[in-house]
Amino acid sequence: MRPRTLDEVVGQQHLLAAGSPLRRLVEGDAPMSLILFGPPGTGKTTLALIVSSATNRRFEQLSALNAGVKDVREVIARAKAELGRIGRQTVLFIDEIHRFSKTQQDSLLAAVEARHVTLVAATTENPFFSIVSPLLSRSLLLTLQPLDDAAVGELVDRALTEERGLNGAVTLAGDARAHLLRLAGGDARRALTALEAAAGTVLAEGRDTVDLDALEQAVDTAAVRYDRDGDQHYNVISAFIKSIRGSDADAALHYLARMLEAGEDPRFIARRLVVHASEDIGLADPGALLAATAAAQAVALIGLPEARINLAQATIHLALAPKSNAVVRAIDAAAADVRAGLAGAVPPALRDAHYAGANKLGAGKRYVYPPDTPDGVVAQQYPPDELVGRDYYVPAGRGAERTVAERLARLREILRGH
Repeated sequence: MRPRTLDEVVGQQHLLAAGSPLRRLVEGDAPMSLILFGPPGTGKTTLALIVSSATNRRFEQLSALNAGVKDVREVIARAKAELGRIGRQTVLFIDEIHRFSKTQQDSLLAAVEARHVTLVAATTENPFFSIVSPLLSRSLLLTLQPLDDAAVGELVDRALTEERGLNGAVTLAGDARAHLLRLAGGDARRALTALEAAAGTVLAEGRDTVDLDALEQAVDTAAVRYDRDGDQHYNVISAFIKSIRGSDADAALHYLARMLEAGEDPRFIARRLVVHASEDIGLADPGALLAATAAAQAVALIGLPEARINLAQATIHLALAPKSNAVVRAIDAAAADVRAGLAGAVPPALRDAHYAGANKLGAGKRYVYPPDTPDGVVAQQYPPDELVGRDYYVPAGRGAERTVAERLARLREILRGH
């Protein structure tokens, strides 16, 4: 089912537009070397084969997993001989080129420079770190994106009906198709392999429909009953947060795993943890917000699958932390007063005094700078007159808020002069 022309390729429209370098290379027969950078199953080998098939180029393939400098030199020698004998160009496709050493990569430079071969190299690693600069500068870098569900679905549907695929021998149930797309994770090869295995199972049993049970049996991965756009999305994230709030780390980890296995966006989970850290824990454990934001940063920096560990650590931390909603109650109470019209004038001592004429208006007069005093706290008015004595923050007295409550009481006594 590998696409044979650029028009059959799906999911990389940014590379396939009319006039794009890739299309000019294929259709114009330009001997330009390429480096294809992208995750597995996104079409790197397919594009290499399409490039080689254009105007009948020769195709040679090496894998950096088992090829050495000797193999590279032999391919280049054959390519030079073919070019000199009948003028036929050779496409050298090297998979996993990031596994080549610097010496192995350097052995390609002269042939690429002289255009004895058209190099098409594939890598899943950042080429700016894994490929030597001279080779990178002599090649056109194309970045392939993970395939979305629509692109993978198009390939699956094609495989079900086309003669070179399953040729209509089986149909695919709707829930099985949805599960197959989740399992693929943007990898077309994975989707087609799973479909082929499941189709073989049902045909061997004399059936003609690949249902969810058959697919699960074929790929040995249970379908998680979870719809990212439906009620399960909201039910599971609700259960996740309520389990953390209820201090049940084990239940919270179950729901976390359930979301991750179903393909939930880890950034969404991280955002909910950051909110929960202040909403239901707050200053009862000041480290909770640090743990949640660190997990969110880890998700952004490294992504899945490794970031699942960071999310699990933050989940356990938050579940075991003492709980307090004092922070959210404090800001809600302050906001309620503002909406009710309790927003008086800023006390003169607190007004900005850094402009000409401020002194004449009394701005900043009688303000005492707390750090210059022995205790670092001064009895002076901070809220508007209408809000003097109004208490918004009421610590829960659990965890670290027990100490916070004692300090808050002392501070209020000093600030209010009693």
